[in-house]
Amino acid sequence: MYSIVKRRQLAESIVLLEVQAPAVAKKAKPGEFVIVRQKEDSERIPLTIMDFNPEKGTITIVIQEVGYSSALITRMQEGDAFLDFVGPLGQPTEIEKYGTVLCVGGGVGIAPVHPIARGLKEAGNKVISILGARSKDLLILEEEMRAVSDEVVITTDDGSYGIKGFVTHGIQAVLDRGEKVDAIWAIGPIVMMKSVANFTKPLGIKTIVSMNPIMVDGTGMCGACRLDVGGETKFACVDGPEFDGHKVNFDLAMKRAAFFRNEEALVYNNFKCQCAKEGK
Repeated sequence: MYSIVKRRQLAESIVLLEVQAPAVAKKAKPGEFVIVRQKEDSERIPLTIMDFNPEKGTITIVIQEVGYSSALITRMQEGDAFLDFVGPLGQPTEIEKYGTVLCVGGGVGIAPVHPIARGLKEAGNKVISILGARSKDLLILEEEMRAVSDEVVITTDDGSYGIKGFVTHGIQAVLDRGEKVDAIWAIGPIVMMKSVANFTKPLGIKTIVSMNPIMVDGTGMCGACRLDVGGETKFACVDGPEFDGHKVNFDLAMKRAAFFRNEEALVYNNFKCQCAKEGK
């Protein structure tokens, strides 16, 4: 069993969990993910690693309540434990000295950007992190990102904090002041990563995205995370989750991510109704 040693509410429906998993923490690298299962009859969920501490033997994950299984996990408390906590999985981020890099995180995507920014900073890069959220109250991990970045730029859709607009407006602001950007990592909703890739492609800036939002099985066996990358078939969980954003067919990825949306919504709505009846 993998016990939760720390729980922190980051925003409405977004929870940070630090989990005792020494074997995983010993080998974890930026960009990798774990598969968790709460109990015997639970769904297996792939989650990108937000932080890892080999000395403490812990892995930190961030999860947002968007459906039935994630709702059950966000309700877990310190002392509770996962039945399964498998990893690290996937291909790690290619950490090297590029020069000046932008680490762009949108929503819960800020969490997996964190270890990447830290790794790039430790490799000698100038790290400018651009964090986006719908509003100030939904922005997460700002202080943690400031600790691993040379600079942090905030954007919010409603203008309640930082630059009013999207993460692409933050990228534009950095470029407008004459900053030479050598590489960009962008993680967040698929539509956000698509926007960043479309923005940077004509500029010729290396742009890496993480296609973790479409992963299901996490081992390459189900085929749900199949991608078209530069005309070749790839699987997000075993070949990625990181890919060249200028080669990803995002439209196909968005269609695949929506396959079971109606079924998921039905189960989740039934769960919320049951919780309301029980006063939870």
